[in-house]
Amino acid sequence: MNVSREEKKVEALNRMKKIGYFGLAKEKFRRSNKIFVNEPPFGAVYDVDPALAKTVKEFEEEHNALVYMVLRSKTEFGKMDSLIYVSDHPEEWEYDNDDLRYGLMMSYTINYDAPDCSEFGSIGFRRGAGAGMVRVA
Repeated sequence: MNVSREEKKVEALNRMKKIGYFGLAKEKFRRSNKIFVNEPPFGAVYDVDPALAKTVKEFEEEHNALVYMVLRSKTEFGKMDSLIYVSDHPEEWEYDNDDLRYGLMMSYTINYDAPDCSEFGSIGFRRGAGAGMVRVA
């Protein structure tokens, strides 16, 4: 499949609206494709640093996906960044949207302290007190 970046962006914006994502971050994504990292414990929204921006770009190119936010976690397993994305498979989008209603979203999670444990999967999330999102599972 080869869905255009613009179609994926429309889908990403719909998902951001559905979860009640921070309006300013959503608007910056809409206007200039800017994404943010959401930091624990409150979901504060920060700029993506150059190293993470490079990682996001590589992921998008390798998987023909569009990353629209990053959820950072600090756990007993180490520091992790979950790349929240729209895939190149529109037949999956309905399921992805259904999951959002239950506080789940598909991600690719990078485990910096144990890279072999990086993986695709569903993660739990909720809106944090700091306007962004936090990973809860």
